[in-house]
Amino acid sequence: MPPTPAPYLGEREGRALVARFIPPGTKDRDGWAADIFTAFSTLRIPPTPDNICAAIAVIEQESSFQADPVVPGLSKIVWKEIDSRRERVHLPKLLVDTAFLKTSPDGRSYKARVDALRTEKQMNALFEDMISELPNGKSLLGGYNPVRTGGPMQVSVAFAEEQVREKPYPYPRPGSVRSEVFTRRGGVYFGIAILLDYPAPYSKILYRFADFNAGRYSSRNAAFQNALVRLSGQQMALDGDLLRYVDGAPSSEPSTTQTALQALAGRLGMSRPEIQRDLRLEKSWQFAQTQLYNRVFNLAEASSPRLPREMLPMIDLKSPKIQRKLTTAWFAERVDGRHRTCLGRNPSTLP
Repeated sequence: MPPTPAPYLGEREGRALVARFIPPGTKDRDGWAADIFTAFSTLRIPPTPDNICAAIAVIEQESSFQADPVVPGLSKIVWKEIDSRRERVHLPKLLVDTAFLKTSPDGRSYKARVDALRTEKQMNALFEDMISELPNGKSLLGGYNPVRTGGPMQVSVAFAEEQVREKPYPYPRPGSVRSEVFTRRGGVYFGIAILLDYPAPYSKILYRFADFNAGRYSSRNAAFQNALVRLSGQQMALDGDLLRYVDGAPSSEPSTTQTALQALAGRLGMSRPEIQRDLRLEKSWQFAQTQLYNRVFNLAEASSPRLPREMLPMIDLKSPKIQRKLTTAWFAERVDGRHRTCLGRNPSTLP
């Protein structure tokens, strides 16, 4: 795992190694291998079987090696979103229905494009056109594109935009970062970055898979919440979010975790500002080195055995695309099984 120095592999050798782990029957195996190896090489992540199979397992789970996966019932999802937003801004239904008969930039009416939607890439392009071109588009959608994840690894557009500000992107960009997320090369690059390009001393890669679904360090933070429950006696969701967030930024409204910690300020020997200071590091490696993290575990373990430093976050997955009850634990365990299957392939005997 990073930051272990990577063994040197030339591009041809590296692509060949990756290709041998990709599931048999995958279309354009060499193309997928090239994009996966480019991501490893650019991010300086060791192309070990464990890391290669981690990326492959997530791609299998999220898209079955489809660069732009089909989403069942996508047209109905979009019409529901449009109708919900129409009611929110008090636009007459007849006005919106008439506007959707307008010809869009690709030559079809907006209604025809919504009815024909099959993939998130198509949906992203549609919403971008609607916001800029449709009468009342800005009023109806408020500049809001609901497509927040996409591509073969279902990567967050917000993460991709942050990533390119911090590290060079290996490809020339013909359009926006958002549009790159929906390409195979971009989706794979950003997916491998969020999965593997951060230090996390977990005992099992299972917890990285949980972090991929719930957010970096969620597995570590869920274990911290578990220790806090033991210390405070207060029940809380072990979801790995220590602060409350609104649009990706910490909210002024305290979370359950924050409230429990503030009540323990005296026992912790920390002021409320000091607690808040350490909590703001929850999405980083540094949180595990903070005074707050260590004091909570030390006090919780004073009269009990050592508590775990990693736990699967307890999160129910919610999305218009999800038709049954799923959890982060289900996702992590499912991907972990695919990871083991991938490692079981003998690269020396595969075509």
